[in-house]
Amino acid sequence: MLEKRQKAPEKLVAKKPLANKLTASAAQTKPRSNTQRELNRDKLEADILQHAVKMFAECGYEGTSIASIAEQVGVSKQNLLYYFASKQILYQRVLDDVLDAWLDRMNSLADESRDPQDLLRSYIQAKLRFSREQPWGSRVYAMEVIGGAKIYGQEIRKKVIPLLRKDIATFEKWISQGKIAAVNPTHLLFSIWAMTQSYADFSTQMTLVLNQKKLSTKDFAEAEKLIVEMVLAAISIKA
Repeated sequence: MLEKRQKAPEKLVAKKPLANKLTASAAQTKPRSNTQRELNRDKLEADILQHAVKMFAECGYEGTSIASIAEQVGVSKQNLLYYFASKQILYQRVLDDVLDAWLDRMNSLADESRDPQDLLRSYIQAKLRFSREQPWGSRVYAMEVIGGAKIYGQEIRKKVIPLLRKDIATFEKWISQGKIAAVNPTHLLFSIWAMTQSYADFSTQMTLVLNQKKLSTKDFAEAEKLIVEMVLAAISIKA
């Protein structure tokens, strides 16, 4: 009897490590489950944005409905509205993504430590790359602006003007230092925007004239070469 009473505590002690293992296992499983849910959520949000940008570019804001986007994505309208509470919120997010990508490139122009020619060459390359890789986003933005920027005008003023002033200040400093010719920085940037974005916004016209289905890598390479040459010629100091 004494022997049995002495062994009982050993059995109780033996159960504790098992409980600890189960607790640890549950703790490890929970983050993985949460991470998977987050990945699924991010993927669905990306799918919604991918289909939305194309539909807004093809049909415009008024011609696009939440139901039609949901159908393209393969989810219910209610499920889509869980991620984006209204069509306007989704539309603004699409435009935010486009403008933020462009502003990142604009911000690089204010780097006074770099050579102006190299900066402008990189900027033109980046703008054309966006037109080639994300033409739908560029077209949505163009349609909004052509329509008077009724929905997104305030965001354009708020986000673009401060960076534009910053870039203009850098250009004016380069001019005063004799690094570039005395050009109008604002209209120089307007010209770069027009030239680079047209390869997305008016690519249909270009392909019709060229009698081909889409613009090729060669077309973009030749466009980049010409635009860079034109811009660098405009800022070069004349002997």
